[in-house]
Amino acid sequence: MAMKMTWRWYGKDNDNIQLSDIKQIPGVEGIVWALHDKMPGEIWQPEEIAEVKKQADEYGFNIDVVESVNVHDDIKIGLPTRDQYIENYKQTIRNLAPFGVKVICYNFMPVFDWTRTDLFHPVGDGSTALYYEAAKIKQDPHEMADYVMSFTEKYHMTFPGWEPERMAKLDELFEKYKDVTKEKLWANFKYFLEAILPTCHECGIKMAVHMDDPPWDIFGLPRLFTDAAAIDYFLKLVDDPYNCLTLCSGSLNANPNNNVAEIVRRHADRIAFAHIRNIKHFENGDFSEAAHRDCCGETGILDILKAYHDAGWEGYIRPDHGRHLWDEVPGKVRPGYGLYDRALGIMYMLGVWDMLDKLEQ
Repeated sequence: MAMKMTWRWYGKDNDNIQLSDIKQIPGVEGIVWALHDKMPGEIWQPEEIAEVKKQADEYGFNIDVVESVNVHDDIKIGLPTRDQYIENYKQTIRNLAPFGVKVICYNFMPVFDWTRTDLFHPVGDGSTALYYEAAKIKQDPHEMADYVMSFTEKYHMTFPGWEPERMAKLDELFEKYKDVTKEKLWANFKYFLEAILPTCHECGIKMAVHMDDPPWDIFGLPRLFTDAAAIDYFLKLVDDPYNCLTLCSGSLNANPNNNVAEIVRRHADRIAFAHIRNIKHFENGDFSEAAHRDCCGETGILDILKAYHDAGWEGYIRPDHGRHLWDEVPGKVRPGYGLYDRALGIMYMLGVWDMLDKLEQ
């Protein structure tokens, strides 16, 4: 039995890392990709998907996992226009199927996909990593948004969920979400899933929702995927084998009370995609992202991998955010997505898995 190791790649003209670099990392079977120039709500066209498939085929990689087909805000807010955006989403699912796509990773977070206050925080060993400083997350989101957007502008590097066109309308977006309670967001999510899951069955593509990052409400916006109870609720809300999780160890363990290994043991059959990321916590509520080795953080990476192995899990997995090592400085690396630390993370994960296989024999 084997998990399927993948690597998130931002595309030929959008990523400093080339497919030829990824090919040299032992064990990587597929690239996790997206059409990053697409706005939420746009239909992904077959010829655009075919181009990515052609590039991946050249190096023997599958394109089984897409991250992300972003959900339009009107769907999350529950506006009358949502039905057209849902139809567009269904058409994208249909267009992805002929190219072998099996899993769509996506999220249902209002406004911000993820929240960090420092993209290159010194870790203490000479490397840097993404960092969350709790005191900087005040009621006004503009400071954080301006910091992230100034980085993207300076280095000509856009982030999924931080599209300049969306961020330019930040106040308007917050105004639209002002009456969206947690209950309404769950209801709008259920509406979306019940509308698209028949298409997923027809196409053989699983929807795998990503955890909220970090797993608590920010700037007055509700967050849904915050703990084990929320995951239990979600999987019962639309109880369908095609309604799955992208279980992100780092997002969940930003709250140290979340035990990711326990969630794996409980719901392994509904986890289509796994992100492995390690978190170092600080007493004041700050956290830093850390190397994948178990002892470098408090996420419990060994326990998580053992839980997957014990379950006989055969889903897709990837190293999540790594530190920036050696020459990976601003302008040369996409924050969190450098080459070296993620490659080290893969070798660590595969080493643990190989030993678990050996012990089982």
